Amino acid sequence: QVQLVESGGGLVQPGGSLRLSCASSGSIFSENHMAWYRQASGKQRELLTAITSSGRTDYVDSVKGRFTISRDNTKNTVYLQMNNLKPEDTAVYYCNARRPHDPLDYWGQGTQVTVSS
Repeated sequence: QVQLVESGGGLVQPGGSLRLSCASSGSIFSENHMAWYRQASGKQRELLTAITSSGRTDYVDSVKGRFTISRDNTKNTVYLQMNNLKPEDTAVYYCNARRPHDPLDYWGQGTQVTVSS
């Protein structure tokens, strides 16, 4: 069973930055495909970015150039560096993990990010 715990959310002004962390346990982290999603109030959860076990990354257009996903396999942690934040980035941000040969998705509890002046 994979456990994920996000941290680093909060209130930030437009144009500011935050770094989210997601600590993983209960699996061989280095083998896992990791991703960040977000869900704004009244909207569906959306995939933002993902990183494979080999470190290949991908981003949706709305965050490309502003957000960076990275992983530290020695700390079993995936990060999301968010720069130039906009009010429309306000949402609950979730960490997601997928293990090889496991059909299940694993989720953290989410961390709130609010971008407002």
